[in-house]
Amino acid sequence: MTKKVLLVSISILIATFSYAQKPQRIAYIDMTYILENVPDYEKASSQLDSKVKVWQDKIAKAQRELEVLKTDLSNEKALLTKDLIEEREEDISIKMEELNKTQNKYFGTKGDLYQLRKQLVKPVQDQVYNAIQDIAKKRKYDFVLDKSSDLIMLYSNDKYDISDLVIKSITRSEKQNELAEKRSKKQEAIKAKQNQAKEPNPEVAKRIEERELAKKELQERIEKQKADRAKKREEQKKAIEAARLQKLKEREEAKQKIADKRAAEQKAREEKNQEQEPEQENNNN
Repeated sequence: MTKKVLLVSISILIATFSYAQKPQRIAYIDMTYILENVPDYEKASSQLDSKVKVWQDKIAKAQRELEVLKTDLSNEKALLTKDLIEEREEDISIKMEELNKTQNKYFGTKGDLYQLRKQLVKPVQDQVYNAIQDIAKKRKYDFVLDKSSDLIMLYSNDKYDISDLVIKSITRSEKQNELAEKRSKKQEAIKAKQNQAKEPNPEVAKRIEERELAKKELQERIEKQKADRAKKREEQKKAIEAARLQKLKEREEAKQKIADKRAAEQKAREEKNQEQEPEQENNNN
């Protein structure tokens, strides 16, 4: 028996002995079932999963790019100068540091995932708890247990299950909130239309112009950075190709020297043989 179950059991026993003259009213809920049937919780979970997928894809893309850089360096290292190797290694180190920062930003202890879960899911859980408390007070329940928690329920009668009541309470509250929100939006749209019909707002136009200008400047900076990176890669490729051609040239020159040396030796042997032939003829005569 877990500590939590033990504490709950002791609390129930104490309450029972304290109010021996009064019958205890106990109900239970299935929190997992409730959350699965609350639209806001399903929507929040879907939004959370979607955001996590985007973050995971971004990290996976950065990891693939990093692996490409490592592979390229390994394949081309023999043709690179010491300075180019150090520059490539520094780029890889920077990419790795950026990747670690991104992972920590998204999935760290207090990262974006923690903050987004707190922002999306916790309000729904609070809504469920408030509905449970409201029903418990109205129906005068002394205890409301959670069937899906660590509390072990060896038997439960369905007539004491108030899970559907909680769901209906939340759904009814959500519909009321939706109607109120629609009315509010409609009133805001009417006011905005009336204000727009009166006169144009120069401040709004100025903000829009400033925002568009900022977007244009940002796009120009991004394009310039892309062009600089492309230029740098092209220069590195040219340096690698020049080094490769230089090595090929040196090998060809070495081969030619060997061939010239062999030809000279062959010519010397032939000339020596030609000088020896008349001497042999004289000796024979």
